[in-house]
Amino acid sequence: MAEKKSTTTKSTSSSKSTTTRRRSRTIWGLNKISFYLMGAVAILYLIGLILSACGVNMKVVTALQGLATALMICIVAYLGWKYIRPKQTVWMVLYFTFLLVIIAGIIIPLVM
Repeated sequence: MAEKKSTTTKSTSSSKSTTTRRRSRTIWGLNKISFYLMGAVAILYLIGLILSACGVNMKVVTALQGLATALMICIVAYLGWKYIRPKQTVWMVLYFTFLLVIIAGIIIPLVM
């Protein structure tokens, strides 16, 4: 009877470690994507800062900063969608409302 208990304990602990490894791979992937995106955005903002200091046309600087912002919004929107996809419809409505407000917040100041 003691042998049966040790066998069940082994299988339970091995399934927990497998689940933990799967989660850590997924989290590491998201962390890695976030880190490299931050690096790319920092480089774009740095280039924009240097060009602005050198007196280059402001449209180029604004375009670089807009590109950096768009990259961040795309990645965050994708991760947000992965979070709410299995949830109720209310969450999806809230997601699209947030997305529309963000897009309006970017486009309206450019037009005015």
